[in-house]
Amino acid sequence: MLARKGLLPDGFLLTRLAESASQPSRARTRSQRARFITKNGACNVAHKNIREQGRFLQDVFTTMVDLKWQYSLLIFTSSFLCSWMLFAMAWWLLAFAHGDLEPPGPHGGPPAVPCVTQIQSFTSAFLFSIEVQVTIGFGGRMVTEECPLAITVLIVQNILGLIINAVMLGCVFMKTAQANRRAETLIFSRNAVIALRNGRPTFMFRLGDLRKSMIISATVQLQVIRKMVTAEGEVIPVCQLDIQVENPLHSNGIFLMSPLVISHTIERGSPLYDLSAHSLANEDLEVIVVLEGVVETTGITMQARSSYTPEEILWGRRFVSILSEEDGRYSVDYSKFGNTAPVRMSSLSARELDAMRGDQEGGGAADRKLQGWGLVRAGRGGFRRGAGGGVGGERYDSPASQPWDGRPETAEEEPAAVGAERKGQKKRVQLEVIGPRDEEE
Repeated sequence: MLARKGLLPDGFLLTRLAESASQPSRARTRSQRARFITKNGACNVAHKNIREQGRFLQDVFTTMVDLKWQYSLLIFTSSFLCSWMLFAMAWWLLAFAHGDLEPPGPHGGPPAVPCVTQIQSFTSAFLFSIEVQVTIGFGGRMVTEECPLAITVLIVQNILGLIINAVMLGCVFMKTAQANRRAETLIFSRNAVIALRNGRPTFMFRLGDLRKSMIISATVQLQVIRKMVTAEGEVIPVCQLDIQVENPLHSNGIFLMSPLVISHTIERGSPLYDLSAHSLANEDLEVIVVLEGVVETTGITMQARSSYTPEEILWGRRFVSILSEEDGRYSVDYSKFGNTAPVRMSSLSARELDAMRGDQEGGGAADRKLQGWGLVRAGRGGFRRGAGGGVGGERYDSPASQPWDGRPETAEEEPAAVGAERKGQKKRVQLEVIGPRDEEE
């Protein structure tokens, strides 16, 4: 029912099963094609044979953020361990060169003032390296003014430790505050529908937000991805065609305070203009939905994506209402978020429907020009029907756009005109036609 799994409690399982059973089963005449955008919004594209791998190292921070958590934690742990081991070796070498590691003997011992106090082995040097880099400072080991080189190593390790900590904290913050985390609470209906709205076939899907915090400046974009062949025979495997979203403001902006049904009227110029109920199962297309906006709480720009394949587009169905008013406030029933109901609709495409309407209108105009039809009224003397659309077998042509109330004759001229016609005299008679009519002399 929902595009993202695990968002609703298990109590809605029966609703999901009932919804799946109510949807008509359609036999697939072709194998299921791979989709570009999965239902959870991930891009289903694998990049292979990339020769310039070094480009990823030029932007280390973005590469670290894009990595999975297990790889990021492995890199952070390795970087800390390597830096501790490196500077532990440096401190041990300094103590060895200064003679701090020599055991006391009968002829002499270590110098009175060592470079670093309490360093007798590599283990103690490793512990001192950790204390310096993470600024713990237990107090048992310290750098003295005996060795200027030891002070230099201390400064370098502190700077390097701060850089590693900053990169690690930045990556952790960006990974936890990524915009796609906010997109997990934006849901799309699992199926899209095509039904009549205001007399036109309309592509519709439902969009909702589970959080109370708003998405500021939210916009919805629709694209159709399909294979196309140009007039020169060039095959374009991925052709992206924009779809206009219906909005009274003539923009793609929406105010997502409650679940909305986003619609697109299928008319001339639409990529879905040739789509019919019979050709839907054989179409090789994918409708991609992209929602963009700014998260109200964090101010981060986010993007949620989903897509619909021909198997997920239901013909002749409409979404049921899930918004009701209870106790002075509006209530949304998410258990019916993806439920649809059947409606009466022709199985023809929008192009075929427009062609039928055009033929009916064009055929009626031709019949009226050749044969004439309807009732005619000569002045106020009554109604007559002529074989050719005129009176007494004669045909009279007049502009079809002339209204009845705007006729030029007057009430005094009507009796004389009718009397002249009765005497057999040929005289122009002003006729008023009920419906479309023609007039000629």
